[in-house]
Amino acid sequence: MTTGPQHTEKAETDPDDAPLPSMAEQVAEQIGGWRGLAESSIPVVVFVLVNVVSELNPALIASVAVAVAIAAVRLAQRRPIRHAVNGLFGIAIGAFIAWRTGDERDFYLPGILQGIGYGLALLLSAAIRQPLVGWLWSVLMAGGRSEWRDDPRLVRTFTWLTVLWGVVWLLKVGVQAVFWAAHMNNALGVARLLLGYPPYALLLAITVWTVRRVTRTEPALAN
Repeated sequence: MTTGPQHTEKAETDPDDAPLPSMAEQVAEQIGGWRGLAESSIPVVVFVLVNVVSELNPALIASVAVAVAIAAVRLAQRRPIRHAVNGLFGIAIGAFIAWRTGDERDFYLPGILQGIGYGLALLLSAAIRQPLVGWLWSVLMAGGRSEWRDDPRLVRTFTWLTVLWGVVWLLKVGVQAVFWAAHMNNALGVARLLLGYPPYALLLAITVWTVRRVTRTEPALAN
């Protein structure tokens, strides 16, 4: 009889028995991975660049055109377009406020207020011993596992990393807030670009290096 192996093979290939995606995989799917993050940011970068050298309306037209082009490429590749239009939300909110006030610097105001909120949330989470960097690491890098909560050394590591992220975030938006208050629109646009992804990339590199160094003897948390 050969029914045993056949049943085993069927069980192994039965889609109903397939494991559910991890929390990390679900989050990656929602944000679209690195491509989704980049595509949602490109229209904002285009707006900032054009607005620095030109005016508000050309900047809006250019950013919308780029977003439409990204969406068209995704459609041609039969990919979801939600990540391509995400960048338009920040533009729409900032542009509406700038249009209502008649001051183009107010385009940057939602981002400044949002950054202040993020920075304060990071510092608050560290203060109550629930560091956000630790929880994000669990979701994005450790498959949703949170064993680090049982290790005082990892709790301390994620706490000071969270404080670092919070301080840098507040300093970043603080510089922009100074330019906003001084009506230095061009400097504000340049600061939005220079203080955008470079600090995040550096913080991410520091975070990954630190956590992997601390968890070198605990591979399950480092992967």
